[in-house]
Amino acid sequence: MIRLRIQVAHWPRRALVLTDTPRPDCRDCEGDGGFEYPYGDSEGEYAGSDWEPCGCWNENRRWPLLPLPRRPRWLRRRRTGRDPWAANGYSDEPPF
Repeated sequence: MIRLRIQVAHWPRRALVLTDTPRPDCRDCEGDGGFEYPYGDSEGEYAGSDWEPCGCWNENRRWPLLPLPRRPRWLRRRRTGRDPWAANGYSDEPPF
């Protein structure tokens, strides 16, 4: 049985998509949708983890519903290297 949800996808363009979700009552993955296998390097230190999806879920099953419009250039935020609170006279430092 397919469990569907609406999600925002960002590639190749922002759009609303209908996606499949893992079964919450799955006995194998317990609703996580897969299994994580951590592995180590030759010295035994953590080097990352692999992900194997469960059979109760197909992460590639998705249907585009509606493309979302792009914001006009004049509405896009500009990112600067300055602290946004410093320009307004506010600080994130505690008062003590």
